[in-house]
Amino acid sequence: MWNHFFGLLKKDFRLMLSSKFFLLALSSLALYSGYINFVYVKLDQEIYPVYLYDPQNIQPVTSEYITKVENREALEAACADQYSVGIDLSTGKSELYLLASGLETADHYRMLWGESVLRTTAGRHAEVIGTNNKELKNRREITAEFLFFELSAVGFLGLASMLFKEKQMGVIRVHGILPVRRSMFIFSKLLLLLVSDLLFTVLLTGINLGFLYAFEVLPAVLLQAGILSLIMALAGFLCAVRLPDFKQFSLYYLVLAVFVTTPVFLAGQTGIAREWIIYNPMYHLFAAMKSAYFSTPTTHAAYYLFCFGGILLLFLLACQTLNRELAKEG
Repeated sequence: MWNHFFGLLKKDFRLMLSSKFFLLALSSLALYSGYINFVYVKLDQEIYPVYLYDPQNIQPVTSEYITKVENREALEAACADQYSVGIDLSTGKSELYLLASGLETADHYRMLWGESVLRTTAGRHAEVIGTNNKELKNRREITAEFLFFELSAVGFLGLASMLFKEKQMGVIRVHGILPVRRSMFIFSKLLLLLVSDLLFTVLLTGINLGFLYAFEVLPAVLLQAGILSLIMALAGFLCAVRLPDFKQFSLYYLVLAVFVTTPVFLAGQTGIAREWIIYNPMYHLFAAMKSAYFSTPTTHAAYYLFCFGGILLLFLLACQTLNRELAKEG
Protein backbone atom coordinates (compact mmCIF):
# COMPACT_ATOMS: atom_id res chain seq x y z
CA MET A 1 0.00 0.00 0.00
CA TRP A 2 2.80 2.41 0.87
CA ASN A 3 4.43 1.87 -2.51
CA HIS A 4 1.18 2.93 -4.15
CA PHE A 5 0.94 5.93 -1.81
CA PHE A 6 4.45 7.11 -2.68
CA GLY A 7 3.48 6.67 -6.31
CA LEU A 8 0.57 9.04 -5.75
CA LEU A 9 2.92 11.53 -4.07
CA LYS A 10 5.28 11.47 -7.05
CA LYS A 11 2.38 11.88 -9.48
CA ASP A 12 0.93 14.83 -7.52
CA PHE A 13 4.36 16.44 -7.17
CA ARG A 14 4.88 16.26 -10.94
CA LEU A 15 1.41 17.71 -11.40
CA MET A 16 2.28 20.65 -9.14
CA LEU A 17 5.50 21.19 -11.09
CA SER A 18 3.77 21.07 -14.46
CA SER A 19 1.12 23.55 -13.30
CA LYS A 20 3.91 25.91 -12.11
CA PHE A 21 2.49 25.85 -8.58
CA PHE A 22 5.88 26.39 -6.92
CA LEU A 23 6.83 29.13 -9.37
CA LEU A 24 3.63 31.00 -8.51
CA ALA A 25 4.31 30.55 -4.80
CA LEU A 26 7.83 31.96 -5.18
CA SER A 27 6.45 34.86 -7.21
CA SER A 28 3.93 35.61 -4.47
CA LEU A 29 6.69 35.42 -1.85
CA ALA A 30 8.85 37.87 -3.81
CA LEU A 31 5.91 40.21 -4.44
CA TYR A 32 4.73 40.29 -0.81
CA SER A 33 8.24 40.65 0.60
CA GLY A 34 9.15 43.36 -1.89
CA TYR A 35 6.04 45.34 -1.04
CA ILE A 36 6.57 45.01 2.71
CA ASN A 37 10.27 45.92 2.68
CA PHE A 38 10.41 48.54 -0.05
CA VAL A 39 6.94 50.12 0.04
CA TYR A 40 4.90 49.41 3.15
CA VAL A 41 7.54 50.19 5.80
CA LYS A 42 8.39 53.45 4.00
CA LEU A 43 4.83 54.73 3.82
CA ASP A 44 4.01 57.84 5.84
CA GLN A 45 2.32 56.18 8.77
CA GLU A 46 2.79 58.89 11.36
CA ILE A 47 0.46 58.62 14.29
CA TYR A 48 -2.42 61.06 14.49
CA PRO A 49 -1.06 64.65 14.41
CA VAL A 50 -2.11 66.78 17.40
CA TYR A 51 -2.72 70.54 17.11
CA LEU A 52 -2.97 72.86 20.11
CA TYR A 53 -4.76 76.19 20.32
CA ASP A 54 -3.63 77.84 23.55
CA PRO A 55 -3.91 81.67 23.35
CA GLN A 56 -3.24 82.09 27.09
CA ASN A 57 -0.14 79.82 27.07
CA ILE A 58 -1.61 77.66 29.80
CA GLN A 59 0.07 74.52 28.53
CA PRO A 60 3.83 74.48 27.89
CA VAL A 61 4.51 72.44 24.74
CA THR A 62 7.21 69.88 25.43
CA SER A 63 5.98 67.05 23.20
CA GLU A 64 7.24 66.57 19.66
CA TYR A 65 3.76 65.34 18.68
CA ILE A 66 2.03 68.71 19.33
CA THR A 67 1.91 71.63 16.87
CA LYS A 68 0.67 75.02 18.12
CA VAL A 69 -1.76 77.05 15.99
CA GLU A 70 -2.65 80.73 16.24
CA ASN A 71 -6.46 80.64 16.27
CA ARG A 72 -9.53 78.45 16.33
CA GLU A 73 -9.95 78.65 12.55
CA ALA A 74 -6.46 77.24 12.03
CA LEU A 75 -7.23 74.44 14.48
CA GLU A 76 -10.39 73.48 12.62
CA ALA A 77 -8.63 73.65 9.25
CA ALA A 78 -5.85 71.37 10.49
CA CYS A 79 -8.41 68.82 11.69
CA ALA A 80 -10.46 68.92 8.49
CA ASP A 81 -8.66 65.81 7.21
CA GLN A 82 -10.70 63.70 9.68
CA TYR A 83 -7.41 62.23 10.90
CA SER A 84 -5.78 64.88 13.07
CA VAL A 85 -6.72 65.72 16.65
CA GLY A 86 -7.23 69.23 17.98
CA ILE A 87 -6.93 70.50 21.56
CA ASP A 88 -8.54 73.84 22.43
CA LEU A 89 -7.45 75.53 25.69
CA SER A 90 -8.97 78.93 24.91
CA THR A 91 -11.60 78.52 27.61
CA GLY A 92 -9.09 77.55 30.26
CA LYS A 93 -9.86 73.87 30.17
CA SER A 94 -8.98 71.13 27.74
CA GLU A 95 -11.45 70.55 24.89
CA LEU A 96 -10.81 67.93 22.22
CA TYR A 97 -11.80 68.78 18.65
CA LEU A 98 -11.91 66.22 15.85
CA LEU A 99 -14.09 65.34 12.91
CA ALA A 100 -15.51 61.82 12.79
CA SER A 101 -13.70 59.57 10.34
CA GLY A 102 -16.60 57.13 10.04
CA LEU A 103 -14.78 54.49 12.08
CA GLU A 104 -15.87 54.51 15.70
CA THR A 105 -12.85 52.52 16.89
CA ALA A 106 -10.37 54.81 15.12
CA ASP A 107 -12.04 57.93 16.54
CA HIS A 108 -11.81 56.44 20.02
CA TYR A 109 -8.07 55.85 19.55
CA ARG A 110 -7.60 59.40 18.27
CA MET A 111 -9.22 60.80 21.40
CA LEU A 112 -7.10 58.64 23.67
CA TRP A 113 -3.95 59.63 21.79
CA GLY A 114 -4.73 63.36 22.02
CA GLU A 115 -5.41 63.13 25.75
CA SER A 116 -2.23 61.12 26.40
CA VAL A 117 -0.08 63.59 24.46
CA LEU A 118 -1.52 66.51 26.44
CA ARG A 119 -0.80 64.76 29.75
CA THR A 120 2.76 64.08 28.61
CA THR A 121 3.36 67.79 28.00
CA ALA A 122 2.34 68.43 31.61
CA GLY A 123 5.32 66.46 32.85
CA ARG A 124 3.67 63.05 32.99
CA HIS A 125 4.94 60.16 30.94
CA ALA A 126 3.05 57.29 29.43
CA GLU A 127 4.21 53.83 30.32
CA VAL A 128 5.74 51.89 27.42
CA ILE A 129 4.11 48.48 27.10
CA GLY A 130 5.63 45.71 24.98
CA THR A 131 8.81 45.53 22.93
CA ASN A 132 7.51 46.21 19.41
CA ASN A 133 8.50 49.48 17.83
CA LYS A 134 6.21 50.93 15.21
CA GLU A 135 7.94 49.32 12.24
CA LEU A 136 8.06 45.85 13.80
CA LYS A 137 4.40 46.11 14.80
CA ASN A 138 3.46 47.01 11.23
CA ARG A 139 5.60 44.17 9.87
CA ARG A 140 3.89 41.63 12.12
CA GLU A 141 0.45 42.90 11.19
CA ILE A 142 0.87 43.06 7.41
CA THR A 143 2.73 39.73 7.26
CA ALA A 144 -0.08 38.02 9.15
CA GLU A 145 -2.65 39.50 6.77
CA PHE A 146 -0.73 38.55 3.62
CA LEU A 147 -0.18 35.01 4.89
CA PHE A 148 -3.84 34.57 5.81
CA PHE A 149 -5.15 35.62 2.43
CA GLU A 150 -2.43 33.77 0.51
CA LEU A 151 -3.17 30.50 2.28
CA SER A 152 -6.92 31.04 1.92
CA ALA A 153 -6.63 31.51 -1.84
CA VAL A 154 -3.94 28.89 -2.50
CA GLY A 155 -5.61 26.31 -0.30
CA PHE A 156 -8.99 26.71 -1.96
CA LEU A 157 -7.70 26.97 -5.53
CA GLY A 158 -4.56 24.81 -5.41
CA LEU A 159 -6.03 21.41 -4.67
CA ALA A 160 -9.08 22.10 -6.81
CA SER A 161 -7.02 23.06 -9.86
CA MET A 162 -5.06 19.81 -9.54
CA LEU A 163 -8.30 17.83 -9.39
CA PHE A 164 -9.80 19.54 -12.44
CA LYS A 165 -6.63 18.84 -14.40
CA GLU A 166 -6.79 15.18 -13.40
CA LYS A 167 -10.43 15.06 -14.49
CA GLN A 168 -9.43 16.31 -17.93
CA MET A 169 -6.62 13.73 -18.11
CA GLY A 170 -8.95 10.90 -17.10
CA VAL A 171 -6.97 10.14 -13.96
CA ILE A 172 -10.09 10.04 -11.79
CA ARG A 173 -11.59 7.24 -13.87
CA VAL A 174 -8.32 5.27 -13.80
CA HIS A 175 -7.96 5.72 -10.04
CA GLY A 176 -11.29 3.98 -9.51
CA ILE A 177 -9.76 0.62 -10.45
CA LEU A 178 -6.39 1.06 -8.72
CA PRO A 179 -5.67 -0.97 -5.53
CA VAL A 180 -5.22 2.17 -3.43
CA ARG A 181 -7.51 3.50 -0.72
CA ARG A 182 -9.42 6.43 -2.05
CA SER A 183 -8.64 8.41 1.08
CA MET A 184 -4.97 8.19 0.08
CA PHE A 185 -5.84 9.98 -3.17
CA ILE A 186 -6.90 13.00 -1.09
CA PHE A 187 -4.25 12.62 1.59
CA SER A 188 -1.32 12.73 -0.85
CA LYS A 189 -2.52 16.06 -2.25
CA LEU A 190 -3.17 17.43 1.23
CA LEU A 191 0.29 16.45 2.39
CA LEU A 192 2.09 18.14 -0.50
CA LEU A 193 0.00 21.29 -0.24
CA LEU A 194 0.46 21.43 3.54
CA VAL A 195 4.25 21.07 3.31
CA SER A 196 4.47 23.76 0.62
CA ASP A 197 2.25 26.13 2.66
CA LEU A 198 4.33 25.62 5.80
CA LEU A 199 7.54 26.26 3.86
CA PHE A 200 5.99 29.41 2.41
CA THR A 201 5.03 30.47 5.95
CA VAL A 202 8.60 30.03 7.22
CA LEU A 203 10.11 32.02 4.35
CA LEU A 204 7.54 34.84 4.42
CA THR A 205 7.85 35.22 8.20
CA GLY A 206 11.64 35.00 8.26
CA ILE A 207 12.18 37.46 5.41
CA ASN A 208 9.79 40.12 6.68
CA LEU A 209 10.16 39.86 10.46
CA GLY A 210 13.79 38.83 10.53
CA PHE A 211 14.70 35.28 11.42
CA LEU A 212 15.42 36.22 15.06
CA TYR A 213 11.85 37.41 15.64
CA ALA A 214 10.48 34.71 13.34
CA PHE A 215 12.02 32.00 15.52
CA GLU A 216 9.95 33.26 18.47
CA VAL A 217 6.58 33.20 16.72
CA LEU A 218 6.94 30.40 14.17
CA PRO A 219 5.70 27.51 16.37
CA ALA A 220 2.35 29.22 16.93
CA VAL A 221 2.21 30.64 13.39
CA LEU A 222 2.91 27.26 11.79
CA LEU A 223 0.10 25.69 13.80
CA GLN A 224 -2.38 28.30 12.57
CA ALA A 225 -1.04 28.08 9.02
CA GLY A 226 -1.47 24.30 9.06
CA ILE A 227 -5.06 24.56 10.30
CA LEU A 228 -5.96 27.17 7.69
CA SER A 229 -4.22 25.27 4.89
CA LEU A 230 -6.04 22.01 5.62
CA ILE A 231 -9.47 23.64 6.01
CA MET A 232 -9.24 25.63 2.80
CA ALA A 233 -7.72 22.76 0.80
CA LEU A 234 -10.44 20.34 1.85
CA ALA A 235 -13.17 22.91 1.19
CA GLY A 236 -11.77 23.54 -2.29
CA PHE A 237 -11.43 19.82 -3.00
CA LEU A 238 -15.01 19.17 -1.89
CA CYS A 239 -16.35 21.88 -4.19
CA ALA A 240 -14.18 20.72 -7.10
CA VAL A 241 -15.36 17.12 -6.81
CA ARG A 242 -19.03 18.11 -6.85
CA LEU A 243 -18.82 20.68 -9.66
CA PRO A 244 -18.44 19.69 -13.31
CA ASP A 245 -16.10 22.46 -14.49
CA PHE A 246 -13.80 25.23 -13.31
CA LYS A 247 -16.19 28.01 -14.37
CA GLN A 248 -18.77 27.01 -11.79
CA PHE A 249 -16.00 26.51 -9.23
CA SER A 250 -14.76 30.07 -9.86
CA LEU A 251 -18.19 31.37 -8.82
CA TYR A 252 -17.82 29.60 -5.48
CA TYR A 253 -14.39 31.17 -5.07
CA LEU A 254 -15.86 34.59 -5.85
CA VAL A 255 -18.45 34.11 -3.11
CA LEU A 256 -15.68 33.09 -0.70
CA ALA A 257 -13.52 36.10 -1.58
CA VAL A 258 -16.26 38.75 -1.55
CA PHE A 259 -18.76 37.64 1.07
CA VAL A 260 -16.65 35.57 3.47
CA THR A 261 -13.07 36.83 3.36
CA THR A 262 -13.58 40.54 2.65
CA PRO A 263 -15.68 41.23 5.81
CA VAL A 264 -12.88 39.59 7.80
CA PHE A 265 -10.36 41.99 6.29
CA LEU A 266 -12.57 45.01 6.99
CA ALA A 267 -13.10 43.93 10.59
CA GLY A 268 -9.41 43.30 11.20
CA GLN A 269 -7.84 46.18 9.28
CA THR A 270 -10.25 49.11 9.29
CA GLY A 271 -12.24 48.61 12.47
CA ILE A 272 -15.51 48.22 10.57
CA ALA A 273 -17.09 45.30 12.39
CA ARG A 274 -20.55 44.05 13.19
CA GLU A 275 -21.78 41.70 15.87
CA TRP A 276 -22.46 39.01 13.27
CA ILE A 277 -18.76 38.79 12.39
CA ILE A 278 -18.24 36.34 15.27
CA TYR A 279 -20.37 33.83 13.34
CA ASN A 280 -17.93 33.95 10.42
CA PRO A 281 -15.46 31.07 10.99
CA MET A 282 -12.82 32.81 8.87
CA TYR A 283 -12.77 35.69 11.34
CA HIS A 284 -11.63 33.40 14.14
CA LEU A 285 -8.92 31.87 11.92
CA PHE A 286 -7.78 35.37 10.99
CA ALA A 287 -7.72 36.54 14.61
CA ALA A 288 -5.77 33.44 15.67
CA MET A 289 -3.21 34.06 12.93
CA LYS A 290 -2.69 37.65 14.04
CA SER A 291 -2.45 36.65 17.68
CA ALA A 292 0.24 34.12 16.81
CA TYR A 293 2.32 36.79 15.09
CA PHE A 294 2.11 39.00 18.18
CA SER A 295 3.29 36.17 20.48
CA THR A 296 -0.13 35.79 22.11
CA PRO A 297 -1.32 32.50 20.59
CA THR A 298 -4.91 31.41 21.03
CA THR A 299 -5.29 28.97 23.92
CA HIS A 300 -9.06 28.38 23.86
CA ALA A 301 -9.73 24.65 23.74
CA ALA A 302 -13.08 25.23 21.98
CA TYR A 303 -11.32 26.94 19.08
CA TYR A 304 -9.01 23.98 18.44
CA LEU A 305 -11.84 21.52 18.98
CA PHE A 306 -13.91 23.18 16.27
CA CYS A 307 -10.89 23.48 13.94
CA PHE A 308 -9.81 19.84 14.14
CA GLY A 309 -13.41 18.68 14.17
CA GLY A 310 -14.05 20.72 11.03
CA ILE A 311 -10.96 19.28 9.32
CA LEU A 312 -12.08 15.73 10.11
CA LEU A 313 -15.63 16.42 8.92
CA LEU A 314 -14.43 17.99 5.66
CA PHE A 315 -12.08 15.06 5.05
CA LEU A 316 -14.88 12.52 5.55
CA LEU A 317 -17.21 14.50 3.29
CA ALA A 318 -14.49 14.74 0.64
CA CYS A 319 -13.94 10.96 0.77
CA GLN A 320 -17.66 10.26 0.55
CA THR A 321 -18.14 12.66 -2.35
CA LEU A 322 -15.13 11.22 -4.18
CA ASN A 323 -16.58 7.72 -3.80
CA ARG A 324 -19.85 8.89 -5.34
CA GLU A 325 -18.05 10.46 -8.30
CA LEU A 326 -15.98 7.34 -8.88
CA ALA A 327 -19.15 5.25 -8.77
CA LYS A 328 -20.69 7.49 -11.44
CA GLU A 329 -17.58 7.03 -13.58
CA GLY A 330 -18.18 3.28 -13.35
